[in-house]
Amino acid sequence: PFPGLRYLLCEVVSDDPRCRLSLEDRVLGSLVRDTIARVHGTFGAAASSIGFAVRYLNAYTGIVLLRCRKEFYQLVWSALPFITYLENKGHRYPCFLNTLHVGGTIRTCQKFLIQYNRRQLLILLQHCTDEGEREAIQKSVTRSCLLEEESGEEELSDGGGEEAADTME
Repeated sequence: PFPGLRYLLCEVVSDDPRCRLSLEDRVLGSLVRDTIARVHGTFGAAASSIGFAVRYLNAYTGIVLLRCRKEFYQLVWSALPFITYLENKGHRYPCFLNTLHVGGTIRTCQKFLIQYNRRQLLILLQHCTDEGEREAIQKSVTRSCLLEEESGEEELSDGGGEEAADTME
């Protein structure tokens, strides 16, 4: 639909676990749009609104994939640090968005996310307190590696949906 897109892979970071569980793409999209308007004014809001969308959202992991036009991705990117809370259903949760990766395709963001999750699991493995915890994490890592080898080079459609949600987890 739009030539020259950028995808911003972000992580919602909050001390309150209810924050991530209350995430909705509609709420997050409007929060990002409002923040862009507040930080960059009318021009920033208008320039970044064309082609902007929340392409993927996982409330359990807090991973968010934002799509915007290549020419104005820096407007979106520079406004993200100004998001300090998430408001939904009358509750206000303090949080921030940590930008993990900026890519040209959903596929590159997906590949980065796989590597990022592996690194996070290895960090968890190093900080294990007992042998049972360590074995559970090792099994999880081994299972994810085997599943990736079996799936081969399956392409992720730009349509989103359940397949995208399952694949990016």
